[in-house]
Amino acid sequence: MRQWMVLAGFIAVCLVVGALGGFATSQPVLEWYPTLVRPSWTPPSWLFGPVWTILYIMMGVAAWLVWRTGDAGRALGMFAVQLALNLAWSFLFFGLRSPLAGLACILLLWLAIAGTILEFRKRSGAAAGLMLPYLAWVSFATALNAAIVVLN
Repeated sequence: MRQWMVLAGFIAVCLVVGALGGFATSQPVLEWYPTLVRPSWTPPSWLFGPVWTILYIMMGVAAWLVWRTGDAGRALGMFAVQLALNLAWSFLFFGLRSPLAGLACILLLWLAIAGTILEFRKRSGAAAGLMLPYLAWVSFATALNAAIVVLN
């Protein structure tokens, strides 16, 4: 029973981070974001919520798999850093309405995710694998953020 409660806790923490990020984006995404010049390959707005929800659940499961190994301190520390940067990006890009600050943050986020994957891989290949779609999505988001900086 304890294992499942810890799993639920990891998933909940990730989803709460997502909800807090959503709070920071809710008004600017309606009022400010549409005024930006965006590349033609920008995904539709409705896609972001479902994608992030799935990624946050996968991240929570990955963290739980690493926690189960008993040798998780450094790996979960890296996980916490990337999660904090993930949240910070929403507040910088949307909250402060600063694509440039968002770009600086998302570059750090990408590095933190890559480092987390390397740490997770030492403990659980499955956990590292669960983080790869997140890295791919953040790679795409980084390109989108950079394009918005250039276009605006």
